[in-house]
Parts: sequence; C-alpha cells; structure tokens
Amino acid sequence: MSDSSLTNEANQTTGQINSVVGTAKQAVGSGLSTAGLDGSAWTTDGKEQHAKGEAEIKAAQAKGYAEGTADRVSGKVENVIGAVTGDKQQQVEGQAKHDKGELKQTLNDPTA
Repeated sequence: MSDSSLTNEANQTTGQINSVVGTAKQAVGSGLSTAGLDGSAWTTDGKEQHAKGEAEIKAAQAKGYAEGTADRVSGKVENVIGAVTGDKQQQVEGQAKHDKGELKQTLNDPTA
C-alpha cells in the first residue's frame, strides 16, 4: 500500500495508475457494448476512475510546484543572508536549496 493511500495525499504515480486503469475500463465497456452486451457500468466506472486519476495528478503537481516555490524563496533568503554576513557555507546551502526549488517547480509546472 502506498503512503498516499494512507494519508490521502495527492500522488502523481497513483494518479497515473488510476488514469490508465480508468481508460482501460472504458475500453472494456466500449468493447462489451460493441459485442452487444451491456458495458455501460464498465464505461461509467472507467470514466470516473480516469477523472479521479487526472485530478490527483493535477493536485500533486500543484503541491510540488508550491513546495518548489517555498524552497526557491527560502533558499534565496539564506543565500542573501550568507552573502551579507560573509558565511560562505550558508550562501552555498541557500543557493542549492534555491536551485532544488527551481527544479521542483519545472518538474511540476501546471502549464507544461
């Protein structure tokens, strides 16, 4: 069982799984209907699961983007304080945190 299922926290991996499984269920339902059988329950359930998966992906991306923003800001603050006080270690750590936040934002960009 994944951590996100225990905490109800959005997770891109489980979102992807639900999206793909939902799409597969829709295909099964469509195939049953084509064969003259009632596949509407499969199709409806698949659409719902796919939509939930896509929503979970978007929520996880938004969370990741926000965390990246927080890291960028706090990293920049640490960097500046290190520069002002002459603390090279703090300056380097701040820059690393800023860069980590920037990467996290890029990976979770909702417009991409």
